[in-house]
Amino acid sequence: MLPKLVITDIDGVWTDGGMYYTADGDVMKRFCVKDGWGVIFLRQLGIHVAIMTGEHSPVVQRRAEKLQIEHCYIGVKDKLAKAQELCATLGITLEETAAIGDDLNDLKLLRAVGFSASPANTPDYVKREVTFVTTAHGGNGAFREFVEKLLRDNGRLQEVLEQWQ
Repeated sequence: MLPKLVITDIDGVWTDGGMYYTADGDVMKRFCVKDGWGVIFLRQLGIHVAIMTGEHSPVVQRRAEKLQIEHCYIGVKDKLAKAQELCATLGITLEETAAIGDDLNDLKLLRAVGFSASPANTPDYVKREVTFVTTAHGGNGAFREFVEKLLRDNGRLQEVLEQWQ
């Protein structure tokens, strides 16, 4: 079943999990542009995308704005509760939702959704809990690989790709 909502963590999924600090104390994150295409592919099919991160990060908010992701939640302590709230707002269920995360604070959500994933460099105790583990590491296209897996499994990947050829 093609999900109606895809929820993604950021640090360790869209980034390599590192936090880079300038001498002035500014935090920088490196994003992989490949992951942005995953958002575009989902949007083409009318699938909602939500970012849920435990970090209070204006950088993440900026990335969400650039990619026109309307559901961006930063500083989330209980991702499952926030996902339930969003699903209720959208009129869908957690079973109709897919999620990707990489660590302990993602586990409750990953266990509750219809399809779950984690990047290759996720701790084993998280990987054991998900439906799919990407071959890509976080920060190296793991989100896009996850999206392409969802679309391929549901016979929609070629349709999306053809719009760009």
